[in-house]
Amino acid sequence: MSQKILKIITSTNGENSFSTKLSDAIIEKLALLNPNSQVQTLDLTKTPLPYLTDAHISAIYAPAETHTQEQIAAIKYSDEAIKNLLESDIIVIGVPLYNFGIPAVLKGWIDQIARAGKTFSYGAEGIIGLVTNKKVYLSIASGSIFSEGPMKSYDFTESYLRTVFGFLGMTDVTTFRVEGTAISDFAANALPKALSSVEEFVF
Repeated sequence: MSQKILKIITSTNGENSFSTKLSDAIIEKLALLNPNSQVQTLDLTKTPLPYLTDAHISAIYAPAETHTQEQIAAIKYSDEAIKNLLESDIIVIGVPLYNFGIPAVLKGWIDQIARAGKTFSYGAEGIIGLVTNKKVYLSIASGSIFSEGPMKSYDFTESYLRTVFGFLGMTDVTTFRVEGTAISDFAANALPKALSSVEEFVF
């Protein structure tokens, strides 16, 4: 059975990116399990989505037939991002931890896909996430150790992403971490340890 994997890159470190290397390991493992996998790469560091503007917000709430050229241009990024997301079975996101949170380009992508009537709706019982039957893998990279210990409360990456994806209906989220890359006692083994966790994980 063919499966579509959406790989999202958000690190500016290119081939040296720990989060991207960890994402690649996840995708390699998924491809071994399903050789018919198709991978689409979205490198937000090279093609970032525009941040929200008044034209984008107004276009969302205005009937399509009334859209101005500016509104049409603004909303096309959201339409395309949502289309790519909905067509994917698996989403693998590399997430370097910047200043205790996610990169701005990733927040920009999230702002474009979080759209009432498209990826979530308001029902009689509250919010309903419309992006269902997806599997999300997060590969989070950090110079310090945030999964446990004194710095744990400073990490707003995983908690935020699980919250926003869950809001949209993507509740099946697995996190892998490569951490301690800037700490001398942990740096050498940080990536091998993370890659080992992927190898040992039962997908």
